[in-house]
Amino acid sequence: MTPDDLVVATEAHDYPLTLDHLLHTGLTCAPTREIVHGDRRRLDYRELHRRIGRLAAGLASLGVEPGATVAVMDWDSTRYLECFFAIPMMGAVLHTINVRLSPEQILYTINHAEDDVILVHEDFIALIAQIGERFERAPKLVLVRDDEDAATTPHHGLDFAAEYESLLEHGGDGYDFPVLDERTRATTFYTTGTTGDPKGVWYTHRQLVLHTLGALGAIASSGTPARLHRDDVYMPITPMFHVHAWGMPFVATVLGIKQVYPGRYEPEKLLRLIERERVTFSHCVPTILHMLLGSPVADEVDLSGWKVVVGGSAMSAGLARAAMDRGIDVFGGYGMSETGPVLTMSQLGRPSLALPDDEQIELRCKAGRPLLLVDLRIVDDSMRPLPADGASTGEVVLRAPWTTSGYVKNREGSEALWRGGYLHTGDIGNLDGDGYLRVTDRLKDVIKSGGEWISSIELEDIVSRCEGVAEAAAIGIPDARWGERPLVLVVPAGPGRPPEEAAIRAAIQEAADEGRINRWAVPERIVLVDALEKTSVGKIDKKRLRARYAAPRGAVAGNGLPDVRMSWPDSSV
Repeated sequence: MTPDDLVVATEAHDYPLTLDHLLHTGLTCAPTREIVHGDRRRLDYRELHRRIGRLAAGLASLGVEPGATVAVMDWDSTRYLECFFAIPMMGAVLHTINVRLSPEQILYTINHAEDDVILVHEDFIALIAQIGERFERAPKLVLVRDDEDAATTPHHGLDFAAEYESLLEHGGDGYDFPVLDERTRATTFYTTGTTGDPKGVWYTHRQLVLHTLGALGAIASSGTPARLHRDDVYMPITPMFHVHAWGMPFVATVLGIKQVYPGRYEPEKLLRLIERERVTFSHCVPTILHMLLGSPVADEVDLSGWKVVVGGSAMSAGLARAAMDRGIDVFGGYGMSETGPVLTMSQLGRPSLALPDDEQIELRCKAGRPLLLVDLRIVDDSMRPLPADGASTGEVVLRAPWTTSGYVKNREGSEALWRGGYLHTGDIGNLDGDGYLRVTDRLKDVIKSGGEWISSIELEDIVSRCEGVAEAAAIGIPDARWGERPLVLVVPAGPGRPPEEAAIRAAIQEAADEGRINRWAVPERIVLVDALEKTSVGKIDKKRLRARYAAPRGAVAGNGLPDVRMSWPDSSV
């Protein structure tokens, strides 16, 4: 057969991979299924579609057109889901502002992204007033309020062009969305935990649709309960400003399932929503799951049957066991801002579910197996692939059809990210014969002592299994003789149950004697702390911990280390 034998109809539609197509299933198959914003709003898929059109019409009345950038500062809500679709479907760029960054970092991202419009929740009005005089352009502001019937909100001198619900009310039905090229830029956001200024990551419609299909194909294909299906009830516990809440709202929407958006994250409220709305599927970082399980309300809520993907940082064996003891089907996932983010998931097959708990937990805590279409490799310093033997360790590199092509206005960073034609994660790990990835550390977090590499993740995993330990962090601190030595920071499980340092040290020594870790990994110092500092998305902030403990300002029990009591600003995220 030659090309001349192939006939294409003159009116055949090319069907670009754009975000509007993710709405079809819900509208057709589940038009009355609910999408919930805490205790504030309930709508269905038909109303979602209608409000998406009204939001686009309202934004157009403010001058938003293809190529413009519209930023959002809001808690997880049905509004945010409307923005996920309306803004990119207009041909504009959605900038999801990380509201947990410092005011100076938020100012930087607004100026760097060149925002034209900012949707501002009333909780952040004072912050915008604080930095607004230093905007490099004059973005129009739209006020977002949870209580539309409340009395006037203090504006702190800001001039708002519109209020969100009024904007939709006057937007009108029937907005005519343009047919877009699938490579049109759809979203941008800024990475956290980096040195220097945050980096702007961007995605096209095509990349977001392919990530949605790749994640859905992986998470729905399991033959065990650890899958997402049309009868599930989905609630994110990863902020929507953080890599599109790991892309899972797009997955839930294309499936047409019930969705629950909790607003500001508060442990009691999250648990009550799980109970009231019968939530069956969520995702979060380890610290959030730990916070939920430690809440007094957790004992009153039946969590059996709740499926939770844990990512962002490694899940410890202790946390996995605590979750499983409550009947939670917990399993690891892996990715990064630059990868959409999901790359792997550690769903257990039926044979694995028959294993003893300890062996199950080991698998659940791994990063997991690659999603469909992901070419993931472990390479040495010369980019040579290493064998998948569960032992050969190197950097994790990859290719996938949805990874970002680079950073906004940062050619040097983009070239470094993609050196050698593969995206470099900055993580080190190994692959076993069944395709399971085990991330052993971040390149920047690995502890180098006496010429030996020590995995901070392995140390933390051992410590997490000890009685009385709630959280643990292992960091490298400077040592004149060995370059670095490990320091283990431990958060007690409760005021009346302090862990015993001797028991922790014995557990680490036992692992070294058995060859599971090398002898250099046994720390001289173990320090009890009230809490561990976290990044804006809830990960343990090892960069800040290293900075604190590398420069002693006092002593703890004569060990020469600074006595620093660390905490999160509040219990919500």
